[in-house]
Amino acid sequence: MLQCIFLLSDSGEVMLEKQLTGHRVDRSICDWFWEQAISQGDSFKQQPVIASPTHYLFQVVREGITFLACAQVEMPPLMAIEFLCRVADVLLDYLGELNEDVIKDNFVIVYELLDEMIDNGFPLTTEPNILREMIAPPNIVSKVLSVVTGNSSNVSETIPSATASCVPWRTTDPKYANNEVYVDLVEEMDATINRDGGLVKCEIYGEVQVNSHLTGIPDLTLSFANPSILDDVRFHPCVRFRPWESHQILSFVPPDGQFKLMSYRVKKLKSTPIYVKPQLTSDAGTCRVNVMVGIRNDPGKTIDSITVQFQLPPCILSADLTSNHGTVNILTNKTCSWSIGRIPKDKAPSMSGTLVLETGLERLHVFPTFQVSFRIMGVALSGLQIDKLDLKNLPNRPYKGFRALTRAGEFEVRS
Repeated sequence: MLQCIFLLSDSGEVMLEKQLTGHRVDRSICDWFWEQAISQGDSFKQQPVIASPTHYLFQVVREGITFLACAQVEMPPLMAIEFLCRVADVLLDYLGELNEDVIKDNFVIVYELLDEMIDNGFPLTTEPNILREMIAPPNIVSKVLSVVTGNSSNVSETIPSATASCVPWRTTDPKYANNEVYVDLVEEMDATINRDGGLVKCEIYGEVQVNSHLTGIPDLTLSFANPSILDDVRFHPCVRFRPWESHQILSFVPPDGQFKLMSYRVKKLKSTPIYVKPQLTSDAGTCRVNVMVGIRNDPGKTIDSITVQFQLPPCILSADLTSNHGTVNILTNKTCSWSIGRIPKDKAPSMSGTLVLETGLERLHVFPTFQVSFRIMGVALSGLQIDKLDLKNLPNRPYKGFRALTRAGEFEVRS
């Protein structure tokens, strides 16, 4: 069981401490952890489980916030890591974003959520829909009332109806005039392209997101036309594992509202929808830059929100960059951002210009890596296709909607 949870800022400050058992964990464990993190660098932060001289430590990092849990006895490490991920997801759902200021402004909400999510070191209620019935999300009205009345608690005085339900993630007997369920395939493409234009890595991380408003306790079955392409699948607790294991079918009683049904990866894809071709030549104290962008494989839908970014090296004194389509901005942190939007049909977007190096430098020795972002509505680039969605135990015929979205994740082009 877990004994304590700490939330650390990106500077190592303990923003929040939650003791879970009668045995108190001293804050000095956080000092040891941060000293190791500084001395060992990023390799230490990538270790989810760490053995300290006195405790086992479990860490999850989200948006610069480190969620650190401590235990003195052996326990299933995946349970601790998954719980910390759930805590991070719930806080993001409640607060809208995760950073030091937001957490400090909502201390009461965070403590109340942890009180309900874990009991005596063991995970208890982690379903966001149920937590919303127990603890009201923060808003301006509640903050004003807490100042006026002096009552800062957001905990409901009534027990959530889901506690009497046979499925703990669903409220008891919800009723809707119009029954409807929407299924979204949301995918991110991670790709690495070398300086010669060769594809080093290309894979998809995807999620099946469901938004259901169904009366009673419906039973849903979702099947795919090509489930064999999926790797590293993870399921919401509502999914029955045996039908998936035997027939690759998702059988479940859904939570009420929006939730993530499953996540997956599709590896070793052969191509990307767009190409980015950077050319950099450096001599005589300057660097000539030319970048071209175009469609490599037409997905059949419009590719929009295309942006190319790269970090100017520290030795660059000034930059003069222009484009024949879109806008080019150089930010204060020396990041060059080229916003393209959509690729026009009559020309290929290109950006060109000159970088001036520091005095004494003849040529640029370290070339930047280009970060690419884009969005494609209505298509899943992994090739995953939904075959059918069956619904049972409903009083009338529901409306079913399906959508797909692919966007760039960690899409890098080396120069």
